Amino acid sequence: MAVNQRPRVGVVKLASCDGCQLTLLDLEDELLPIVGRFDLIEFPEATSNRSHGPFDILLVEGSVSTEDQRQEIIDLRSRSRLLVSIGACATAGGIQALRNWADEPAYRASVYPEPAYISSLAMATPVADHVTVDAELRGCPIAPGQLLELLTALRVGRRPQLPAEAVCLSCKRAGYECVLVGKGIACLGPVTVAGCGALCPAFGRGCYACFGPREEANVDALHDWLSSDRPPGEVDRLFAGFTGWAPAFRGPAERAVIAKEARTDA
Repeated sequence: MAVNQRPRVGVVKLASCDGCQLTLLDLEDELLPIVGRFDLIEFPEATSNRSHGPFDILLVEGSVSTEDQRQEIIDLRSRSRLLVSIGACATAGGIQALRNWADEPAYRASVYPEPAYISSLAMATPVADHVTVDAELRGCPIAPGQLLELLTALRVGRRPQLPAEAVCLSCKRAGYECVLVGKGIACLGPVTVAGCGALCPAFGRGCYACFGPREEANVDALHDWLSSDRPPGEVDRLFAGFTGWAPAFRGPAERAVIAKEARTDA
């Protein structure tokens, strides 16, 4: 979808660590050309200049975890031509969404001396649960190359070319040893969408699914295969990570969280 000359861009956050926003600042050599082609009118991480829009492109980091954030994202959507959720928190709820299976008031009481002062929703959810999202960038954090591809595509008015293949293909292209076959390490690469460059397998570790499930991933088959020779619950815990609230991963992640709560209560 084509946008106007020097599109007005905003970068905002909800409940998150700011890591995906920092990916934009870490582009270094590409940052000045980006600024020259876009009008960056709202980006608290980088400038004190503020704007309420309207926005041609709005990049949103973070999950919706409070009522204020829920109202904010609805308002931002009304002032944005294109809304892009960026990162595992915005696209899948993030690590904080694991509390969705637990007692949220109990969490507050265990962390804050005055839990009544803390206002939060019972669940932490992705942006798409509340408003229409035009595009997503996966990852924890997002991949710089994918961010550049998205901005370039939006600038020239074409569809972004983002990968839909599994992490395993990134491993094969790079010539990395398969940690699952060669070392017997549990790895979620077969059901995870590519984007990280197979960072964990490159260092001999299994994929943690930071980029979330790929389309039509056979999660049940991988789960059953990995569980066949591992202690009960070990594979479930692997799914209960950065993207555990993604629909394809919820079954194993839920079992892992509930089992942990049961052990804690005992």
